Amino acid sequence: MRYNYFQFDTEDQSKKSYILPGAKPHYTPDRPGNVQHIFLDLVLDIPNQSFHGTSTITLKPVQSGLTHLTLDAQDLNINNVQVNQVSQPFHYDGEKLQIQLLKPTTLDAIDIAIDYQVHQPQRGLYFIQPDEYYPNKPTQVWTQGEEEDARYWFPCFDYPGQLATSEIRVEVPKPYWAVSNGELVTTEQKQDTIVYHWRQNQVHPTYLMTLAVGEFSKLEDQCNGIPVEYYVEKGREDDAKRTMGKTPRMIEFFSQQFGHPYPYPKYAQVSVADFIFGGMENTSTTLLTDRCLLDERAMLDQRRPEGLVAHELAHQWFGDLLVIRHWSHAWIKEGMACYSETLWTEQEYGKDDAAYAILNDARTYLSEDSSRYRRPIVTNIYRKPIEIYDCHLYEKGACIYHMIRGELGDEGFSQAIQNFVQKNAHHTVETVDLLRAIEEATGRNLAPLFDQYVFSGGHPDFKINYSWDSQNQLVQLTVTQTQAKTDKDVTENELFELTIPVGFGYVSEQNEVCFEHVSLHLNQKEQTFYFPLPQKPQFISFDQGNYHLKTVTLDYPTPELKTQLQFDPDVISRIYAAEAFGKKGGLEAINALSYALQNDPFWGVRAEAAKQLGKVKLQQAVSELIQGLEDHDTRVRRAALEALGNFKTEDSYQAVKQIAQQGDASYYTEGTAMRVLGKMATGNFKQKESEVIELFREGLEHRAGWNEVVRGGIISGLSEMKTSETALATILPYTYLGVSQPLRLAAIRALGPVSTGQEQAQLETILEQLDTLSGETFFLTQVSVVNALKQMRTSEAVSMLQTLSQQSPDARVRRMAEEAVKTVQEKLGSDQAVKELRDELDSLKQQNQELMSRLAKLESQQDDND
Repeated sequence: MRYNYFQFDTEDQSKKSYILPGAKPHYTPDRPGNVQHIFLDLVLDIPNQSFHGTSTITLKPVQSGLTHLTLDAQDLNINNVQVNQVSQPFHYDGEKLQIQLLKPTTLDAIDIAIDYQVHQPQRGLYFIQPDEYYPNKPTQVWTQGEEEDARYWFPCFDYPGQLATSEIRVEVPKPYWAVSNGELVTTEQKQDTIVYHWRQNQVHPTYLMTLAVGEFSKLEDQCNGIPVEYYVEKGREDDAKRTMGKTPRMIEFFSQQFGHPYPYPKYAQVSVADFIFGGMENTSTTLLTDRCLLDERAMLDQRRPEGLVAHELAHQWFGDLLVIRHWSHAWIKEGMACYSETLWTEQEYGKDDAAYAILNDARTYLSEDSSRYRRPIVTNIYRKPIEIYDCHLYEKGACIYHMIRGELGDEGFSQAIQNFVQKNAHHTVETVDLLRAIEEATGRNLAPLFDQYVFSGGHPDFKINYSWDSQNQLVQLTVTQTQAKTDKDVTENELFELTIPVGFGYVSEQNEVCFEHVSLHLNQKEQTFYFPLPQKPQFISFDQGNYHLKTVTLDYPTPELKTQLQFDPDVISRIYAAEAFGKKGGLEAINALSYALQNDPFWGVRAEAAKQLGKVKLQQAVSELIQGLEDHDTRVRRAALEALGNFKTEDSYQAVKQIAQQGDASYYTEGTAMRVLGKMATGNFKQKESEVIELFREGLEHRAGWNEVVRGGIISGLSEMKTSETALATILPYTYLGVSQPLRLAAIRALGPVSTGQEQAQLETILEQLDTLSGETFFLTQVSVVNALKQMRTSEAVSMLQTLSQQSPDARVRRMAEEAVKTVQEKLGSDQAVKELRDELDSLKQQNQELMSRLAKLESQQDDND
């Protein structure tokens, strides 16, 4: 098969390049030996945000005669280095620790003991404490190692290819808990401190070693005798049960799915404050953001935190039991963790919900592919490994596993995945190992599929045209791969070669559906197929099962689309029909979509019907969408609200306003009503602005709640009022320190869109505040600042983004800022082009006026002569 790490589809100039300046190929480093064990013996000084201790690494050299060793050690203070209890000379430059061995190594294992200390670390290990702005914040310490941040809290060989057992002994002040990997060996009570000793007996990489310290409340459960533990801030025990209570059932489910029992002596989930990810799958001890904890009302919208719990748990097999050999193959673990959310959804909520989940994963990837960049999933070209942790890695990776399932069938998929896990448990893997496991278990060689979707960027964009030849009883089906430019310009990697199943559907008088099945072998830009059938099909289902990652445009007659929207048993095919109606428009589309909104048994189709009604842009859709606000499912009500925002009528305005005023059982629905109401109070409805702002002010004062979803919606609504100085003045105070973190981040992001219609004085105020905020080091604050600046149209925003791209300690922020610079520059260039066109038009008008004046003067002179 083709392993071309350097193939990027950058010939398409409409897409931005994934490769940024400074990106280069990365490879697994040379291995001086096999790390057998890592033992950290640490003492935490929490009030002073520092710690000291010893990192002891047991290394078995690959060959004898080594005279020096180089370890990763970032921003540490190295006091002493010993090998087998003998001090060694060393050189440390702040990034690499080079040890000059007094005696060359033999093949016997050596113990490398490094005494070090760290004061106020910026990465790797994080101290969370209350301060003058947030006096109620808990005191906690937690670590984050992925991708290469373990080196910031202990010296090590910091790459995923080295697997070792580990041990952490840590002394912390009373009354704090210290939670780490593996089993708790001992605790030792001292006068003012407690020493916790944890040991992990199964091998794992350095980035999965963890430590979490805090005054936690511990809840205990079990699964088949394995302890299942939840650690949360005191007072949030009920939230923990609501959020993580399904974990034992998930453990049992994934053990069956992956064909391997849960591999560790316990499974702990620790909820921590200010976490910089949603969750982190440290071996046997997952860390989760405390923002995922659900209160009672938030249970209506519980799917997202439940998916996070499933995602991180699945990593205990894919990522921890099976460890990627190199970051370029991270899709193996992240794609499966994402797909495991879908597998759990199917188990818990049914096939329709699972199908809709994978469709939305595909949409997330497709959005990045169309608006950000396109890249192969497997690539070793980057500046920092974290750059590849994107929607290609996660959501497209999940879609790849779904395609594998479609190719192999459910039984074959289970056999292949279980073979992959069982064969590679406690070892490192790369993509070729997955391909081999599939072939061993099923006899199928999926290299062609991987070549197209994994080792190359992109996906097929299909347009399907259908017609019926009644005279000859023939179906004509034309399939076009529109991603290929023209026949003359088509290159091999632009076209996909796939076999796609198609069903010609018939509906009986009893509303029972049956199909005539065919398969299409697609390998050209445009192909036309003819199929003789006993009677005209009532609808056509392209890619039955919808396992392939693709986009689809259906060019079918209205009767066939209407029947498909109503009767196709596949919810995704019904959604494609709804999208086709949204593009067709007209009253027939409104009637068909309205019927789906009111009658489809699956909430996702009803939500999509509401979405498409919002695109038809005929006022007859408004009354149907208002009826959609009565749907029992909160997600359908949200979709109806979003769609109503596209219609500025008194009826639509009053319907949205009513929910904004009275609230909704769902936080998210209420927050959506607020945001949509702000969007509506603009343009020809600007006279509504003052009453909406008054409602928003009341809401900001009284509607605090879970994760600030409602008040965040209010802030987003204010940001839609781009020409309102009052809206800006209302947003600004919520960007200050002391405001709850979720609301503050929403307000910072809102400064971007609201800036685009402000006068110069207000624009300068926004820029001044963003400049101040850009100096804060918290990751989520910096991300929000970048998002705000990205939406602005001023050269000052470019300057701030350039500073962030150069100075931020986080590689994710640096990349986002660098991409945002290009976005703002493009906007400025576009604005300049428009200005030049206007200037040219003004000049032409002036010349025309002068010509008209001269002509009038000549005509006047002619009249005088006459």
